[in-house]
Formats: sequence, structure tokens, C-alpha cells
Amino acid sequence: MKKAALYLGVLALLAGCTASRQAEPEQTFMRIEGHDLIAPDGSKFFIRGTNIGNWLNPEGYMFGFSKTNSPRFINEMLCQLVGEEAAADFWQEFKDNYITRADIDFIASTGANTIRLPFHYKLFTDEDYMGLPSGHNGYAHIDSVVTWCRDNGLYLILDMHDAPGGQTGDNIDDSYAFPWLMESPKAQKLFCDIWEQIAERYENEPVILGYELINEPIAHYFDAETLNSKLEPLHKRAVEAIRRHDNNHIILLGGPQWNSNFSNFTDWGYDDKIMYTCHRYGGEPTADAIHHFIAFRDSTGLPMYMGEIGHNTDEWQAAFCDVLEDNNIGYTFWPYKKLDSSCMNGITRPADWDSIVAFAEAPRDSYKAIREARPDTALARKALREFVENSRFENCTPQKSYIKSIKLNID
Repeated sequence: MKKAALYLGVLALLAGCTASRQAEPEQTFMRIEGHDLIAPDGSKFFIRGTNIGNWLNPEGYMFGFSKTNSPRFINEMLCQLVGEEAAADFWQEFKDNYITRADIDFIASTGANTIRLPFHYKLFTDEDYMGLPSGHNGYAHIDSVVTWCRDNGLYLILDMHDAPGGQTGDNIDDSYAFPWLMESPKAQKLFCDIWEQIAERYENEPVILGYELINEPIAHYFDAETLNSKLEPLHKRAVEAIRRHDNNHIILLGGPQWNSNFSNFTDWGYDDKIMYTCHRYGGEPTADAIHHFIAFRDSTGLPMYMGEIGHNTDEWQAAFCDVLEDNNIGYTFWPYKKLDSSCMNGITRPADWDSIVAFAEAPRDSYKAIREARPDTALARKALREFVENSRFENCTPQKSYIKSIKLNID
């Protein structure tokens, strides 16, 4: 009897060990369950946050410019204004001061849970960008944001806003006015290679919610019938490149025509961690106005997320946030910070900034025109220094009504 009891006890112990070995590992990364995102603790996760635009992919309107609206155009204007060396100094100071830990702490204090970080692919190449011809520090900036987000319990979405060759064909992708990425094998390879490198670096980083492959591809100006069908195959190539190293993170896919058209997407079964992302500015703040997003989401059985929305009245934004929440579509408003208002944190215009804007908008199609339009160089350099100083968190002005309108909190 004693031997039998001992034998049964050993069997029970072995069974327990086997069960322990076969138990599901503890969930570390965000996962997908139907239309929902599920946090590591098993709770449903609803994205609510902001975009750190302009920092790693400058846009002219956030500086008060109109014609001078892409990173290349802004840099060319600055070189004409104050010289290459002073322009490079400005960009270095801008990158070091525009977003700091204090900004991420503030975002977290409002109750936001997610930050979308737009970046330019050139931060990971040896091409001229933001004052550097090589040795770019894109990873250093992302690593800093990862650390700051971890310390604040925030999630991070990495968004390639400017892809090799250009994916949009307008200022937002820093392109040459056509989505050459869709036609260039060389650019497509570089696009996939950069995502593979990013995935290899961050494969075990749970602060990162996911990788948004490409922002607002194929603007409406171009032949959608020809170009749109090229997007999903490119998505698949990039997903395959990422999965060579990283099977942990969600991959976010946007549609052509400003992340608004999903009609050419026919295959969503090639990866088990995919979700879709739409954008919308203007229109009515109603469910009917986004019925096509909801219908596509429902047809896939996967989550949909509003990656960009904003630049509207407080009343419109509050109403649309209710619509998005009622329809289980998380959101990050655009942008967190810019000159003046219509953001979470407003930057005060420096003294004499109007002279910079006037030069940026003036005809500069000849050396004579540049000389005639250029303001006093000392004044221009002083205004640029003041812009950097004014952009620091402690010198910005929180836009309280804006923050409350997007369902966040501020005292």
C-alpha cells in the first residue's frame, strides 16, 4: 500500500510538472482579440492619446509656414536664411528640446495611454536630414521616448511618416510630388530593410504597442486604379521582413487616399497580429460619416484605430470622441504641440517670427530673389533660437479646453 501511494504521488508530481511546462507563458505584449486590443493584464485596451508630430518629421504649418511645408523645403529655406552651419545647429537644438521627458510626463498626466511617434526614414540612413549628412540618431530619440513612456505607463506606436521614395506624393512624406515608393524596387527594399532593422532592435520591448508601416499612402491626386493595388503586396513584404525577428508586436496598416480607402485590401489572414488605422479631418462628427471604416472593420473581424484626427472646434472634437468610443475605435489626436493652438501644448511665436514666415513664403527661385527677401541675419538667428526655447515644455501653454475636448484631463 505504501509503495502504491508513493507511486501515485510521483505520478501526480510529474503530471503537475508537465502541466506547468505546458501552461501559457505570461502575456507581455498587447494582443488582438476580435475588434479589441487586450493588454497584458487581460483587460480591454482602448487607445486614447496624441501624436508627437513635427519633432522627427517637420511640417511647415506647425511653424506657421504655408509654401515651405516639407522637411526638405524647410531645411533649404533655413540654409538660405542663415547658412548651412546655423541651420544644422538649429536642427540639433530643435531635436534636443522640442520633445523631452517633461512632455511625456505631461501627456501621461492627462490620462492618455498611447503616443504615436511619426518619424522620417532618413533618421536610419546616411542621407542628409535635419542638419546631419550621416550618423543619424533616430534610435537614440526613439529609445528616449520608450524609456519615458515606460516610466509613465504609456504605450508607443512607431509610425513611418516619410518612407523611401515617398508614399503619399505631397509634403507630408517629404517626397518629389509622386508616391515613387510604389514604383521603385530600390525604395521598397530600403523600406523593408529599415523596418526589419527596427523590428530586430525592439522585438522584446513591450512598451511599443506596434509598428505602423506607412502613413497616408497614395494621395487622391494620382491614378488610384493603378497604384492602390500595389499597396497590399508591399505591406506583406514589410510584414515578412519584420517577422524574421519580431513575432511579438502588432502591425498597423493604413489605406490609400489619406488612410481613408480600404477597398483594395482583400487579405487579412496572412498574419495574426494585424490591425487597421484610418484618418479623418473635418466632416460631420457622426457614426454615419465613418460608416465605411466601421463596415470594413466589421468585415475583417480586426481592430480599427483612428491614428489622426483634430484641428476642429472643441465641440466637434468632443462629439466625435463619443462616436469613436461608442464604435470601439481608439484614437490619437494630431498634434501634441505646434505654434499657437489647435493642439495640447501651444508654442508662443517668438519676436520677429513674422520675418521668418515672410521669407519662407517669399519667392526664392533665384539668388537675387533670395538676397532681396532675406531679413537681417542676426535677427533671423535670434528668432530661431527663441523658437527652440519657446518650444520647450516649460515655456509652452497647455490648451485646456482642447485637452478636455479629446476626453483627457487637466486641472
